Amino acid sequence: MKRGVKGFSCVVLVGLACLLSCPQWALGSGFALYETGARANALGSALVGRADDPSAVFFNPAGITQLPGLQVMGGAIFIAPSTNVITRDPNTGRKFESTVDGHVWFPPHLYATYQINNSLWFGFGVFSPFGLGTEFDGDWPGRYNSYKAIIQTINVNPNIAWKINDEWSVALGFDAMWFDMELRNKIDPTRRNLPGFMALDVDQRLIGESWGFGWNVGVRYQPLDWVAFGASYRSSMSQKVQGKADFARPAQLQGSILFRDTDASGTIVLPDNVFLGVAFYPSKDWSVELGAIWTRWSTFDELTVRYNTPVIPGVDSVTREKKWHDTWRIHGGVEYKVAPWLDLRTGYEYDQEPIPEEHADYLVPGNDRHLFGFGPGFHWGPWSFDLSYMYLLIADRDVSQRRLQDGVPESKFRDGDANLFGFSLSRKF
Repeated sequence: MKRGVKGFSCVVLVGLACLLSCPQWALGSGFALYETGARANALGSALVGRADDPSAVFFNPAGITQLPGLQVMGGAIFIAPSTNVITRDPNTGRKFESTVDGHVWFPPHLYATYQINNSLWFGFGVFSPFGLGTEFDGDWPGRYNSYKAIIQTINVNPNIAWKINDEWSVALGFDAMWFDMELRNKIDPTRRNLPGFMALDVDQRLIGESWGFGWNVGVRYQPLDWVAFGASYRSSMSQKVQGKADFARPAQLQGSILFRDTDASGTIVLPDNVFLGVAFYPSKDWSVELGAIWTRWSTFDELTVRYNTPVIPGVDSVTREKKWHDTWRIHGGVEYKVAPWLDLRTGYEYDQEPIPEEHADYLVPGNDRHLFGFGPGFHWGPWSFDLSYMYLLIADRDVSQRRLQDGVPESKFRDGDANLFGFSLSRKF
């Protein structure tokens, strides 16, 4: 047992080093990220009722009581998104088409589970539950709203699971999340926000980071061999971001008291989630799961930036209303054990868009989404290697022009999609 504990510690330390050296960026509905394992991606996130591999730490930690001994999983999901945003210059009526692509984000994941005795298990996860990466040309018509937005997170999540009896298991966990963001937009000091005044644009770069803390619980109930029920909850998390605002000013404003670099701060409340799933086992080779994830995006009510030094006389903060909606992500997945060394999987998800029409902007230029996944799992001895491919299709969306201070001209979001390739390598000790 001492060798197992030593191996567990080494794997966790190496995995943490890899995770902390990689960018944790992604593009999702809202900016939640559920792509936290290759098998889960292939199954369309249908791992809440099953919860039978180390990624259960994320989906439903009560399920880790199914995992004997020490087990470790690590990997990454490579995400290549693309969206066309068509806008019109509100001054001249000229049409602009901007494409958000050219980047590949790769949020990694690391999980470990350890059986303490016949009743208690310890689970540990490091993953990225939120992420965002959008970037446009700095002179595009929507620049007064946003031309670059990067959000990175790393969540460290230890759990304790208790196997009450052969039917019931419960779990309790703690979350410590590092949050980092960079937001860039242009400011027109004439307050007209019209492309004809580009020579006066002030380039604003907001950067900041913070640590937030939360908790999670899970339960799994399997009354019969052929059916299991799972549910878990992850709490909301307040991130009190501290950073700075840097301004690149045009020549006309050099030497003035306007838009000087300053420290800045703000608070973002990340949403809580409810995971639900029911798994069916019609035979020893087949399993099917149906489920849903509810996300309380209404916590993202507004985005306020507070400047330590007023950017112009009398203005020491800026607030943008968000008013996002709570959403459901409906999913289903099927797995077939073809042979002792091979599993085949497929899944589907429908993901609701949280951003209402009256507050749609370029932070996340998206809409409702359909996700189609499949992939194999290979097994040899104590090793497993999972691969996945998922295609994400975003519905088109039309956005009406809003008030000038929002910086959102009439826009169309078209041909949004993403290709996601994933791998996870697992080892049983």
